[in-house]
Amino acid sequence: MSIGTAPPATSELEATVRRMVDERLAEADRKRTRRKKIALIATKGTLDWAYPPLILASTAASLGWDAGIFFTFYGLNIIHKKKREELAIAPIANPAMPMPVPLPNLLGAIPGMTPFATFMMKRMFRTNGVASIRELTDVAIEAGAKLFPCGMTMQVFGYRADDLLAGCQPVCGAAAFLSYASDADVTLAF
Repeated sequence: MSIGTAPPATSELEATVRRMVDERLAEADRKRTRRKKIALIATKGTLDWAYPPLILASTAASLGWDAGIFFTFYGLNIIHKKKREELAIAPIANPAMPMPVPLPNLLGAIPGMTPFATFMMKRMFRTNGVASIRELTDVAIEAGAKLFPCGMTMQVFGYRADDLLAGCQPVCGAAAFLSYASDADVTLAF
């Protein structure tokens, strides 16, 4: 063996260590360049429950995240062209609803209280500069959020793909959304 030549065992060990370090560095690079991902599920179609998934998805998308919302059951109304304009909020059995004057729960059962409560909530949003559902869905789509309509719910409710907003993803089932959500960094349901 000449001077400056490492014994074979050392060079094999060195090659193995070098390979392992390179693999770890490549994995770290992949993680660093991978976009964060949020997967949301919207199941409720009332005015107050439409805001959280739309706000989170549009914010995440604007921050460069991959953002998607699966709209199922009554949540599908949020992306329905006509029904999104009719989202309401019922004052009955909603003790957290901030009304200007405390109302007994019984008053919520009076005919006309749901339209009144909806009007009041929309007015509070406008007064405080909060975007409407129409504006939020438009912003979410423009920011690149993916809006996934649930095929089973569409079939049950008799909705067609052209009933939905332009910019939605193709109608899909739970398995397709689960595939999308399988590597999400954040997953929430509303």
